Amino acid sequence: MIKRRNRTKHTKTFEERLAEEAARFKEAAAQLPPGTQRELYLRRARQAETASHINKWLTSPGLQSPTALQSLQAGRQAKRDRGASD
Repeated sequence: MIKRRNRTKHTKTFEERLAEEAARFKEAAAQLPPGTQRELYLRRARQAETASHINKWLTSPGLQSPTALQSLQAGRQAKRDRGASD
């Protein structure tokens, strides 16, 4: 027997869904006293916001790798070049 995947047609964009999720978690956290559960909600809200930023970066027309990654790769290349010339 073949199982079929449930397909969902989203009416909102991924960005909108992430923003709503972050707002929901922030609202839930605001209603709780300081503690573990509140911190969990705030962490999930930050994760949704971070996912939104990453999505914006990935879908931007001028996609460029992060500068930290570029400097790391440049450092590795320089090490290889020095090792090859020795």
